[in-house]
This record gives sequence, structure tokens and C-alpha cells, in this order.
Amino acid sequence: MLRNFADTAALQSVDAAHHVHSFADPKALAAKGTRIITQGKGCYVWDNEGNRLLDGMAGLWCVAVGYGRPELSDIAARQMNELAYYNNHFGTATPQMIELAEKIAKLTPEGLDHILFANSGSEANDTIVRLVRRYWMLQGKPTKQTFIGRDLGYHGSTLCAVGLGGMSHMHGMAPQMLPGFAHIMHPHHYLLGDGLTRDEFGLKAARALEEKILELGPENVAAFIGEPLQGAGGVIDPPSTYWPEIQRICRQYDILLVADEVICGFGRTGEWFGSQYYDIKPDLMPMAKGLSSGYLPIAAVAVGTRVFEVLNEGGLLAHGFTYSGHPVACAVASANIDIIANEGLVDRVREDVGPYFHQSLRQLADAHPLVGEVRGVGLVAALQLVRAKAPKTVFTAEEQASIHCREILWENGLIARAVGQAMVLSPPLVITRAEIDEMVGKLKTGLDGTAQAFGVL
Repeated sequence: MLRNFADTAALQSVDAAHHVHSFADPKALAAKGTRIITQGKGCYVWDNEGNRLLDGMAGLWCVAVGYGRPELSDIAARQMNELAYYNNHFGTATPQMIELAEKIAKLTPEGLDHILFANSGSEANDTIVRLVRRYWMLQGKPTKQTFIGRDLGYHGSTLCAVGLGGMSHMHGMAPQMLPGFAHIMHPHHYLLGDGLTRDEFGLKAARALEEKILELGPENVAAFIGEPLQGAGGVIDPPSTYWPEIQRICRQYDILLVADEVICGFGRTGEWFGSQYYDIKPDLMPMAKGLSSGYLPIAAVAVGTRVFEVLNEGGLLAHGFTYSGHPVACAVASANIDIIANEGLVDRVREDVGPYFHQSLRQLADAHPLVGEVRGVGLVAALQLVRAKAPKTVFTAEEQASIHCREILWENGLIARAVGQAMVLSPPLVITRAEIDEMVGKLKTGLDGTAQAFGVL
């Protein structure tokens, strides 16, 4: 076992020999060498060489309450000593499962009172597919099988979840995807809405759903799935006209509505859930990430009354996972929700640090030639990188301006994400105004360096 964490070359060598990374080119990564993260506290992580980095992405959108919370590590240790594991198959449960299910049900939008547990957002969305198709079969409408998602939608990386999503590079992993999935345009006004106001474009993007339903036949469409705000697709904040029209269309054609809260849930938008921010009334709602602040793997699906009443009369629900409702994960998630509630983090995002975050980013963007748009809500934002603001000239994928910027930011102590040709930020909910100032200062350094490299400055 490697004990000398300071030996970067040794760690990188073993990593390249045995560890296959997510979303990476294995050969290129082995040649470059991985970054080794060893510690975390608050909004910061440290690498094995002692460099401190401000984590502008909260891990993978998930470390809501920050790193190093003893409340969460202590309760995990206590629960492991008391009951390290038991399942919820065959009519059993643990107090931790029961408590967490009740706690989630009290936070979700009205009617989403029934909670199934899983271990990741991908598993939660696979669960959605099975539940929805079972629902329509029990309703005597077995042809209602197809799910409609969106271009640049992200719902996970298992086979069903990839089908739900609209990421072309993920679809390209195999010559053929699973059947029963279709996609419509995403609602990004800045990139797609030239000549239309935001409200006009919001209606246009939403009505693409109606066109797709009529193309496929309403009798064949089971559900529409969308993130309230598209996260991994580039923080696409839809126009105010978008979600009301989506919901009208779903009701008109008797299509179930699924709001994927894996990223938006647990305070990220300044409400407990993105559905509350955008006034969405979903039939089902998958969640993960912020549920445990990433301290342990756990996910859940909230099932609405309309769907559960049918499933409840349908006999055996032949679905679940070995670790569904794992008692240690449930105990940690429950304590994490308590921290978010007791420290008033949701209100803080909505009323204090969220507005300050966006105000600070817009001030930077207004003065910087490389940023064409700042978008997002709460504590999630994207800065669209452009060669010119007027006429609007967006960097191409081949230029990799955002990748260049990301690397400068890493070297200057800020973790941000490159998505398309945008820089994405989603810091822990506990971030302070001083840390936001630090983030914006480092971000300016990255933008300046990128602009110089591409001849914009």
C-alpha cells in the first residue's frame, strides 16, 4: 500500500497502472499524470503536495455543507458500530431508512410523499424508467414507453440514464442506444434564440415537446424528463415562459413529468428543490448529490400520489438494489439535511451569497471581453466564453478555450469546470463573501490568461 502521499510520481504511476478514471482519455491521462487530492476543509481541498485549491465545483456539484464536517463523520462511525448494513428487501427496514424517507417527503413539493432509495443519480433515473413504464402498463396503456429528454440533458451514465440524456459524446460510446428515448432542443436563449426575446424563445423551446409528442404519437409517449436548470449541459437557465408551457403540454397529452433534481436539489437554487424555484409540479423527482453532500453514496426517487396509487395496486414491485437505503448513508444524509436546515443555508443562498455571487460574476463579465453571458441561479453559474461580444462569436469546440482556462485556474488555486465553451461554477453552500471575492479574483486571472492566449486581449 502506498503510504508516502508526497511521492506524486509513484502515486501517478500506480494510478495509471490500475485505476480507470471516469470521463477521461486513459492514454492521455496516463501521459499527463493525475492530480492527487488528499484533504478537504470547508470550501477548500489540498493536493498531495500541499497546494490549496478553492473548490468552485463542490466536488461534483454535491458538497453542499463543505468538507470536513465532524457531525457527518461522527454519525457515520456511530451508525457503522450500531448497524453497518441491512437491506430493505422482503419487508424489512431500518430506523434510518424510515426517518430519512419522512424527512425528504416533508421537503419535496406537495404530493411527492413516497420515497425509493438508490445509490446514485444514474440508478435513480433508471428507477424512474422502470416505474413509469410499469405505471402505464398497469393503466392499460402498454404502448406508452418512450421518454422524451433534451439535447445536452444529463441524467447519468448507465444505459437507461444515457438514453434519457442528450449528450452526443456519451451516445457515441456505442453504435446503438437502447430504444424508447427521444430528444428535443434545449432552452438556451443566448446560443439558440437569435431574433427572439427570452419569453418568445422559451415558448418555442417548450413547444418542441409538443411537436415531438405528435411525431411519436401521444399513445407512445410515457414521460418528459428535464433538469429544472440543466447543469452538466452548461448551466442552462430556461426563460420564465418555458416550464409553464412544458407543464401545459404534459397535461394536455397525458404525459408524466419528471424533474431531475440530482444537481438542483437541497438548496443549490435558493430553494430546497429547483422545482420549487421554477414552480414545477412533477409526477416523479429523482435526487442525489446534495442529499448527503457527497459524504456517502445515496440517491432517492420521490413518487407522486398519482403514480404511487397505481403502483400500490399493482402487486410486486420487482425493483431495488443491495444498498438501497443503506443505514449509514441514510444516517449521514439525514444529518446533512439537518445541517442545511439548522444553518439556514437555503435562505442564505437565496438572500445573501447567491445574489452576491451573481453580482460579482456579472461585474467581472461586463468588464471582460472574453465573457459573453453570465447565467444561472443561486449558487450555480456559467460564464460563456466568446471571441467577440458583438457580433457574437462563440469559441469552437476545437479551440478548447474553456479547457485552456480551466487549466490556468487549477494552477492558480481554483477548481472550475469547462462545459462546452463555458466556465461553470457551483461552490459549496457554505461559501463566504470573502471566498467569493477570492474566486472571482482567480477567475479573472484565468480569463485574462485565456484571452491573451487566443488573441482577445
